[in-house]
Amino acid sequence: MNSGSPLTFARVNGVNIHYALHGPGGGAGNRPALVFINSLGTDFRIWNTVAAAFADDWRMVFHDKRGHGLSEVPRFPYKMDDHVGDVLGLLDHLGIEKFIPIGVSVGGMISMGLLHRAPDRIVAAVLCDTGHKIGTNEIWDERIETALNQGIEPMADAVMERWFPQHFREANPDQIAGWRSMVARIPAQGYAGTCVALREADYTDTVPDIKVPVLCIAGEHDISTPPALGRELAGLIPGAEFSQVAGAGHLPMIDNAGAVIDLLKPFLARTSAGA
Repeated sequence: MNSGSPLTFARVNGVNIHYALHGPGGGAGNRPALVFINSLGTDFRIWNTVAAAFADDWRMVFHDKRGHGLSEVPRFPYKMDDHVGDVLGLLDHLGIEKFIPIGVSVGGMISMGLLHRAPDRIVAAVLCDTGHKIGTNEIWDERIETALNQGIEPMADAVMERWFPQHFREANPDQIAGWRSMVARIPAQGYAGTCVALREADYTDTVPDIKVPVLCIAGEHDISTPPALGRELAGLIPGAEFSQVAGAGHLPMIDNAGAVIDLLKPFLARTSAGA
């Protein structure tokens, strides 16, 4: 979807952020913008297939987190609030007030941070394969040490196993090789910096205050943030919905994009009406 588009950048909070803005102009019928937020070790291309289904009717914002993709790599480490502030700063730069964050993994945690920090700007939210608290200090400390001392390459195969179920990896070796290359090329300081943000972030006490509609999604075979964690998160948020994506792993927008689209369409239509 993004092929052929010019590269666009904005300096936000002192960091040069790579972003893209797609969809109809003129406020898209006064609908809120969809703000897609990607996971650790990825850039915003992971959303291409899903986002293409909404391109005719919605304004859509994508960005590479600080330390990822084509965005600048600030000095290690980062806080989750840094990522939250980057999203808000980018939306201010684009003149977008109302929006719906659609975040996966750490992108889901960034979305929770946005819900806490700017609740009046958010109409609804989609929290995909994420949790109010992800992982343990030991897990993140190990990844931080590996990234800073050895780089990302030694972790790349294990990342593929965490992201995609075995049946998908075996059926799509060329895709897996491509996604592996993307991960291996993430700057070590960017990856490790966001691992610190993940290690320190805990939204257990704030998500019960969310007052907008929320859809929680989890891949059936996600071993990084299992469906049980997604259900637990949905249970903490008043009125939140939970759906499991059959056959998918940690990134269902890649390995079962059709199912994700089918979940998003009615939720977005229902929650954005009159926004």
